Amino acid sequence: MRHNKKFNHLGRTASHRGAMLSNMACSLIKHKRIATTLAKAKALRMYVEPLLTRAKEDTMNNRRLVFAELKDKLVVTELFRDVAVKIANRPGGYTRILRTGFRQGDAAEMCIIELVDYNETFTQVKTAKKATRTRRSSKKATEAPKAEEVAEEKAE
Repeated sequence: MRHNKKFNHLGRTASHRGAMLSNMACSLIKHKRIATTLAKAKALRMYVEPLLTRAKEDTMNNRRLVFAELKDKLVVTELFRDVAVKIANRPGGYTRILRTGFRQGDAAEMCIIELVDYNETFTQVKTAKKATRTRRSSKKATEAPKAEEVAEEKAE
């Protein structure tokens, strides 16, 4: 029976799993994007998102609690200085998992896990879509360029 087994053990002992997740979290904060297997990425998301939430409020206690998990001064400094500023207005969901296919050797499902606010391509696309489309002006927005194109063709 699987009573009260709420997280993936990833086939590792508790100490190995904790060290692996700590190292992966440090790499994610340092590089803003890492490639890993889907199971590890889902476990990492559960591990790192509470740390990112803690980093939004810069107190000595929060720094100590985050350092107890990550054990890397430079990463903790970067987290509280740079990353926390970017995620300050976000109410949660700081990471994004993008599936990339299957690994050649063992067919494990691979993915990229990244910090949401550091991917400029996704953030630019979302702002561009919101700026051009509204509920009431969607017909007007599509008709206006057509009318301008017709006027330009007549002028030529």
